Amino acid sequence: MPAAVPAAAPRTRPRDRKRRIEEAAALAFAQHGYHAVGMQDIAAAVGISAPALYRHFPNKYALFVRTAFTLAHRLVEDTDAAAALPLDTPDEARAALDALVEAVIATTVELRATGGIYRWEGRYLEPDDRELLTSEFRTLRRRFEAAHAVHRPAVEEADRRLLVLAALSAIASITAHHTTVAARTLRALLAGAAWRALDGSLPAPDSVDAAPAPAPDAEVSAEQGRRAQLIDAAIRQFAARGYNEATIEDIAVAVDLTPSGVYRHFDGKSALLLAACDRAAVSLERAVLRAREEAASPSELMHGLVRAYVAHTFGNLELTRVYFSEIANLAPDEQRRLRALQRAHVADWVAVLQAVRPELGGREAAVLVHAGLGVVADQAPLLPVRDAAAAERLACLVEIVLGVRGEL
Repeated sequence: MPAAVPAAAPRTRPRDRKRRIEEAAALAFAQHGYHAVGMQDIAAAVGISAPALYRHFPNKYALFVRTAFTLAHRLVEDTDAAAALPLDTPDEARAALDALVEAVIATTVELRATGGIYRWEGRYLEPDDRELLTSEFRTLRRRFEAAHAVHRPAVEEADRRLLVLAALSAIASITAHHTTVAARTLRALLAGAAWRALDGSLPAPDSVDAAPAPAPDAEVSAEQGRRAQLIDAAIRQFAARGYNEATIEDIAVAVDLTPSGVYRHFDGKSALLLAACDRAAVSLERAVLRAREEAASPSELMHGLVRAYVAHTFGNLELTRVYFSEIANLAPDEQRRLRALQRAHVADWVAVLQAVRPELGGREAAVLVHAGLGVVADQAPLLPVRDAAAAERLACLVEIVLGVRGEL
């Protein structure tokens, strides 16, 4: 009589499968963008089948919302203890702020690889979900503002918000780059930048004696005809809706053309995106060259670079957003070329910052440069008015984060 074959042990799902799915999805969305990631990609990263993935999440959007809210809620959850500290005296408020800063740094460093999901991909959330996500960050910001109000009661509320947001932007900036430094050094750099912002002072708007922002680059402004109009329309569509959501039909309608008329000037959306990104790179490079020509010392050059970058961002807000958020939709060789230009721009800043602050190593300076650029990227779109006074105040804020405000 043949031996009985033992029954196969029933297969069980790992208890942490849902968490692993969320972690894989967050990493994929942060690295490649919402539209470039498919459910099959996430399933493969976790080592499961797509049907198994759908048992946990009905569609990609549901998974995207879950990862976005999980990351945001971690920042709130991890600052609960600091937010409960007493705020009865300035010393207690400073201790609470210190605890808040340390908690946000710890969580952001831990989630560095996935935190970039907020900078650009959050625009794909539905309005109600976006408002809920915004409310999480509002809670975090208000915790800082409550402690800051006791720590520095004389600060105007408008300035307080700018200083707090700058501190948070400086910390969050590490999610937008891959510069590596020792963990203790990274935490110290971020804490220093955040505290410089929290303890900083901005010139009053009516006291700023700032020159008007420079006019757009003459050669870029001189682009004529349908090509320039199409690039302008594409920038608006890509900035508002994202590259993948915008269509050739949308762009054509914006300039009173048929889709076939667009194709007489550009091969398709990718060609329009490439033209927009090239325009951004050329415009920024010319702004940097002007700053170099006018500077007589590293300190003056740092001063000029900061203001040139703020002015460029103010004058090209939609273009800047497209340049940094949509490069992944270009062909690989074009991506490499444009990312090399981005790295070269950062390297220019790093060299100048080291000349002004020679105690900084190259990677340390790079972390601070990204922090300063992050302040501009985060705050420029939020400002109700982007005039010369606002540009000067934002430039001063960047200098505070860089630690060069007293040197210039």
